[in-house]
Amino acid sequence: MRSAELSRDAASVWDIATPSRRGRLPGVSMAGFRARTTGLIDLGVVPYPAVTVAVDLGEGTLTVADADGRRRSGGVVVGLGSVGVRGRGRDIACLQVRLSPPVAHAVLGACAEPGAAVVSLEDLWGRDAARVQERLRAAGSWEERFARAEAALVRRYEAGRAVEPEVAFVWGRMVASRGGVRVERLAAEVGWSRKRLWSRFRARIGLTPKRAAQLVRFDHAAHRLAAGHSAARVAAETGYADQSHLHREVMAFTGATPTAVGGAPWLAVDDVAWAAAAYLSDDGTRTAPA
Repeated sequence: MRSAELSRDAASVWDIATPSRRGRLPGVSMAGFRARTTGLIDLGVVPYPAVTVAVDLGEGTLTVADADGRRRSGGVVVGLGSVGVRGRGRDIACLQVRLSPPVAHAVLGACAEPGAAVVSLEDLWGRDAARVQERLRAAGSWEERFARAEAALVRRYEAGRAVEPEVAFVWGRMVASRGGVRVERLAAEVGWSRKRLWSRFRARIGLTPKRAAQLVRFDHAAHRLAAGHSAARVAAETGYADQSHLHREVMAFTGATPTAVGGAPWLAVDDVAWAAAAYLSDDGTRTAPA
């Protein structure tokens, strides 16, 4: 079966809801997922240039595991560009929130380590995590859930500590260039030394500037592969030296070949769930991934 057919089959498993209006907080996108089957769903998570929060709205069957097999449930935070993460459950219903790294720093706290793989939302928000989860479960519609989730995020963001404007600017430039800008140039644009940018960016975002740029470029390439473009064409059009370079980087991020990533179920729903929020940067600008 071709990857495009596999993707369609995967996408048909889900009913997907998205907000009817743009949110108040730039750098945030949300989608609701409900499985159309009560059977077991087990899928790998393709790394993405955002911190993902998943809140289980069902019977507590959804678990998210890191590469070492450690499992979390309830409210789960998947770190920026996490590798080897899998979601598993039956009769799944959940709300997913994608946070740009600068927003995640304020919403989840500096201790969140956005580069970490999987952590419990309760570890970051304490008892408030359970209260938010219960309010989301009690909501009568997806629009009400989106509104309640947004209110919780805005409250946390306003009470949190924002990253330096220079860090937010550098992240925005990476997103706008699809990972194609040099770190030295970014440092010069914000008036920082390369060493200072490297240190401050890593402390706030959770990845080095180089790794973050690679992740943004990989994500662009992965969506091109999922759209059916050949690996050779994707490599040529997304800034890789050649097809072998693309292959090595895709393997490093996913442990799979470009062909396998192109048919990944996790990417199959992106054009529905996240189309309006693709490459959402901290200032709210959007750059389509393909």
